[in-house]
Amino acid sequence: MLIGEYTHSVDDKSRIALPSKFRKELGKKVIITRGLDTCLFLYSMSEWEKLSKHVGELGLSKADKRGLNRFLFAGAQEVDIDKNGRILIPDFLKTFAGLKSKVVFAGVYDRIEIWNDQAWSKYKRKIEGQADVLAEQLGETKEF
Repeated sequence: MLIGEYTHSVDDKSRIALPSKFRKELGKKVIITRGLDTCLFLYSMSEWEKLSKHVGELGLSKADKRGLNRFLFAGAQEVDIDKNGRILIPDFLKTFAGLKSKVVFAGVYDRIEIWNDQAWSKYKRKIEGQADVLAEQLGETKEF
């Protein structure tokens, strides 16, 4: 399970070191793609396979399902983790997420989210202010 929050710097070659706590769960290759809320999603190959199967089974008959397929898959890239635990994020994904000199890695169960540090701070304040309400809503669905 991927949990925790870590801030790292982007080096002069646009590489970012993955937090060491995440490396052992990820393997040597990962998939990175556009995520929701203007962050990036990073998956181990095994988790990507599970997600791909699920999203692929949504079908193509409805525009929103086709759109989600395109959003996730067209923006996905296979990325190697180098011997120092760094990844190179493609420029189009860095632009999408507004990544600059500092990024935040957030472990979210089966994926890692990569955020612009300022966008993460803003988002986190918003969610922290709504935590009680969100927990109540989830409790009503009996999924929490």
